[in-house]
Parts: sequence; structure tokens; C-alpha cells
Amino acid sequence: MKSSTPNPLSYRDAGVDIDEGDALVEAIKPLARRTLRPEVLAGIGGFGALCRIPGKYRQPVLVSGTDGVGTKLRLAFQLARHDTVGIDLVAMSVNDVLVQGAEPLFFLDYFACGKLELAVAKEVVKGIAHGCELAGCALIGGETAEMPGMYPQGEYDLAGFCVGVVEKDRIIDGRAIVPGDAILGLASSGPHSNGYSLIRKILERGQPPFDLLEPTRIYVKPVLKLLESVPVKGLAHITGGGIVGNLPRVLPENTAAKIRKDSWPRPGVFEWLQRTGNVAEDEMWRVFNCGIGMALIVAPAHARAAAELLRGSGETVYEIGSVEAAPGEPAVLIV
Repeated sequence: MKSSTPNPLSYRDAGVDIDEGDALVEAIKPLARRTLRPEVLAGIGGFGALCRIPGKYRQPVLVSGTDGVGTKLRLAFQLARHDTVGIDLVAMSVNDVLVQGAEPLFFLDYFACGKLELAVAKEVVKGIAHGCELAGCALIGGETAEMPGMYPQGEYDLAGFCVGVVEKDRIIDGRAIVPGDAILGLASSGPHSNGYSLIRKILERGQPPFDLLEPTRIYVKPVLKLLESVPVKGLAHITGGGIVGNLPRVLPENTAAKIRKDSWPRPGVFEWLQRTGNVAEDEMWRVFNCGIGMALIVAPAHARAAAELLRGSGETVYEIGSVEAAPGEPAVLIV
């Protein structure tokens, strides 16, 4: 007579492999160790990570940011390339924290998937660790969530969280900006991590001679070095919404940014996207960074020195416009 007792079930039977998760944690540890700062007291493996505020700050203010990679991930899935999206993840948060003048201290990631594929996850985290090295911040923790039935086979999602610190009297908030100030633009490495829903639609019409997985440029070290010697009045990370959507976020009322669109060469990838997708010029400015990944506002007397210092740190810099008096809410004028 057959027993009515059902076969025993395990977490693995339900689609979650604890051993694979443990193997990923062990693989991450040496990557994370390369990013550690002296302030980190405890990192990967604990319930929480511990980090002191650097002793050089008299009145430290913490600055936090969070972001993801967006639908650029779908292109990574299609091309089976997972080594760059981790850099994107770090870049989107550390560049945001930077615009307040903050030094990124530490970063945590959230990696969610339906079934954990160790080789893929290691590639992603390797990119995250490399991004942290580029930004000078420590990868001190994160979460890997294996959730069967939540994601299609071979897909995952990413989120990142960054905390930085800035001296209270050195916070950059745009309040010192006045008409006549100069606007400098730092070149982007491509579309960065924005506009990929439109990009993927354009890819239905043709394949570009460009690497659309080129990671987002991380501006932290060159800009922090600049802040040591040049007073910067405003910084804007050019992400979703482009220059027209992001520059007004740092401008005071009754001012406008006058941007000269012929002051820098628009990279070929954007020309290809516009031509292949028949994208209107106004839409290009609202969706893409169009070749400028970070904008800085300085007094005109400091523009040349700022540009030279940034170029000395490896950045490509253009003077792209100026601040003008204009009634009402801050705006951007493209001329």
C-alpha cells in the first residue's frame, strides 16, 4: 500500500538556491575589499555595514542618492553583456550625490532575479565594484534576492544606494548663481543610462555602429579635485530630461541658462539616433544628454581655470553657455 505522505520539499525545489547565493557572497568579498576606505568598520556579510564619517569634516552633512539602470538592462539581456551595467548603477547615484559638492562614502546594491545565475551576477557585481573604485567610494553591502516567478528567465533588476558627505558651509545649492555666470559642460560617454526605452524602439529600425552599452561616465574624482581650488556655484547631473530638464534644478528664480548648441560637437551616436528614429530636435533635448553629462556653473573669472583643471584630470570640457536674467521660474534656452 502506497504512503499518502508527499515527498519532502526544499527551498531549492521552490526555485531558490541558498548555496548559489552563498557562493555569490564569497565571490563579492574580494571585489568589495578593493573598494574599502579607512572609515569602513564592517562591510560585506553582516546584517548592516558600518562606516565612520571622515575626521576631516568639522560640520559634516550626509547626502544620499538612489537610482537604477532602467531599460538599458534589456539591451544587456539581449546582448548577453553584463560587465558594464554595474558601472552605470554606481554612476547614476554617485554623480547625483556629487552635485551637492559631496564626497561619496559608500554604496550598496540590490540585485533581484527569478533564478540566480552565478556567472552573470558576478559580472554585474564586478562592474559595481569597478564603479565604486572610479568614484572612490566603498562597496560595503547589498542584497541579492532570488524570487522565482517574479522575473523572466535570464533577467534581473538593479538598484543602488549611495551616501556621501559634505562640509556644511561648502554645500553647493545654486543660491550664489547670478546672471553672467559661465556654464561649462563635461562630455558624456554616450546616452549614459537615460532614454533607453526610445533607443530600443529606434533599434527596431536599424543597428548602430556604436556601443550602446558604453557605461555612464563617473565625474566624482575630477570634480572633487576642482572643488578644492575653484569656487563652483552650481552642478547639474544631466540625466533623464536632458539639459533642459536638469539644469533648471540648480538655478535660482528669475534666471535662465542660455545654451549654445553649437558650442560642442554632438557625438555621432546621437546623430544616428535622431536620424534613424526621425526624432524631433526638441525631443532629443528632452530625452538625451546630447553629449553633455555634467554641467558646472562658475563665475566668468573662474571659467578658464576650471576648464584647465578639469582637462588636466582627463575630462573633455566645453563652455556651453551662460546664466541670464529672466522673470519667473528657472528655464533653459537653446540657441
